[in-house]
Order: sequence, then structure tokens, then C-alpha cells
Amino acid sequence: MLLIRPLSQGDLEDLHDMAEGAGKGLTSLPPNRDLLSRKIARAEDTFNERCAPEAGMYLFALEDTGQKKCVGISGIEARVGLDEVWYNYRLSTTVNASRELGVHVRTPTLHLTNDMTDTSEICSLLLSDTHRQGGNGLLLSRCRFLYMADFREFFSEKVFAEMRGVSDENGRSPLWDALGRRFFDMDFSEADFLSGMGNKSFIAELMPKYPIYVPLLPEPARDVIGQVHDNTKPALRMLQAEGFNFNGLCDIFDGGPVVEAFIHNVRTVRESVKRHVLVSRQPVNLDVPPEERVMVSNRSFRDFRVTTLPRSCIKPDTVSMPAEVADALQVSSGDLVRLSPLKENRTAK
Repeated sequence: MLLIRPLSQGDLEDLHDMAEGAGKGLTSLPPNRDLLSRKIARAEDTFNERCAPEAGMYLFALEDTGQKKCVGISGIEARVGLDEVWYNYRLSTTVNASRELGVHVRTPTLHLTNDMTDTSEICSLLLSDTHRQGGNGLLLSRCRFLYMADFREFFSEKVFAEMRGVSDENGRSPLWDALGRRFFDMDFSEADFLSGMGNKSFIAELMPKYPIYVPLLPEPARDVIGQVHDNTKPALRMLQAEGFNFNGLCDIFDGGPVVEAFIHNVRTVRESVKRHVLVSRQPVNLDVPPEERVMVSNRSFRDFRVTTLPRSCIKPDTVSMPAEVADALQVSSGDLVRLSPLKENRTAK
């Protein structure tokens, strides 16, 4: 069985192995045990209410219960930019015109902004190569929206995601080589690592505050602004299916796009329903295609659990589940759970 639960320190080695295998460019999860351990500790503090929930970091593990192993991670940053300045480039248009000369020129321009400050971010999505099938990526990504649906008061009305931008197999970014390197005198991978480690003050100290005229950049750099890494395209398609759209912002390092949506418009939230649990002794075939499955959340703040069930288990007022699923979710007959389709747009009413 695959189960979503809060990340814990016991997952550190599995998480480090996944981060090491992800390659360069995954800023939020560099393969550094000390940093990963601190992130897990912060998440544990958040779930155990040792910090303000609206300023917390929520990290979820995808556990293969048969292997007793963490095979994926996803997260929510309740608010960005509260402890340190949050930077993006906004891609906008500068217009220069002269009526006398009959000239009207529109120039794409990058402006350094802090527009996403105090906004909730979904982040840190990473799935083991051994489990990239059967809708596992959908479960790992979309479980976060079930959590946000039940605890809306701790998150902003709008949620966003920074997508990984274009870089080659050696970790070189065309945008960084054309722009960032001129001001930072370091490789993209080094700057990306420092940012992931939380050392972001150098951005404010060294990044130019004036607009960057895009036509002055070389063509390879221009071409990657707002584009995603090939490995990130499936994650982008998942978010687009949930209702996320490009908001005109991009990452200052690699030019990856920022996509956003209002939480109440996110498909998983919009199509979710609540049902009372009915623990059944009847056998259930859990091995059904993703389009025939629904996600089931126990709606717990501290001990959040999500797994999937066949759509056929949903009744007008109840959802039936075998005892092993109820035990995994830590629910009993009569408990109220939240459900949402894993893939399709239909749901029980």
C-alpha cells in the first residue's frame, strides 16, 4: 500500500538518496544531510504545533508500507518571504514610442520583484525512480490540496509553485550564464546550492535592481525564460490540470516559470466531498487504474494520512473500506473523511 503521512527524521536517509539521484537544479532539496534534517525538524515542529501553523513548513512522505520505505516527498510552505526576502523576475513589457518618428517599440523586460511575499507555496516534490507509475506522482502532488482544503485558515487564498527551469546534464543554465554569472562570479550549481541551503542574502547584495532588457540577452538565454526542465514537464501538466496558470514571474536563477491558482479553484479542492467511514469485512480489490481511484484523507492536522480506494467504494453518505485501509488512515467507522478523484473530474455527489 502507498500511504501519505508527515515526514519524519526516520526518513532522512531515504530522502537523502532521492535528493542525490535528482541531479542539480532541485533547489529546495540539495543532497545535504544537515539541511535535510533541519527541514524535517521544522516540519515536525509544524505538525506538532510548536510553531505558528500559518508560518510553518508541511512536508509529506509517500511511504511504501510493504517496503517500509519513503519513496517520495512533497511539501507546502505556508507563507514565503516572512523571514527572508523572496525574489522573482516579472516578465513585463516596456513601451517606447515617438509619434514624430512613427516609432512604437515593445520590449520584453525582466523586473526584480517580491510579489509572492506572504503567499503559500507548494514545493519539494520528489518521487523515487522506482515508483514513477500507477498514479503515484498524482497522489504525491495532489494530497497537499486535500490538506489545504481542511486547514484553509493557515494558508493564503492563492497558492503558487516555482517550476524547475532549463539546465543541461552538467547543471549549466543558459539564463544564469548570460545574466547571473556577470554579477555573482559563480557557477549556477553553486548559486543554486547556496540558495537551497538558505544563504540568500547574496541575492539582495549583488543582483542588479534595474530592469533587464531581454533582447540584450543571447538567444539561448531568451529561449529558456518561462520554460521548464524536461524532467519537470509532467509536474507542470499535473498542476495545469488542477487549474494552475503561468503568472508572468520566473526564477531568477534558471528562468523557470511560476504558476499559481486560488485554492478554492483548485480541482482537487473543488471536487472534494466528505463521507462517513464504514469499515467493511468485504474484500476489496485495491489494484484498479488511476482513473478509477479516489484519494481519501483522514483530515487530521497532526497525523495526516492519505491513500486511495476504488471509486466503487463511495456511497451516497458513506465510504466503505477494508480494515487494513482504515488502520493505515487511522480512522474508524463513523469518522468523517475527505475524498477527491485521483485523476478524472467526476466524483460522487
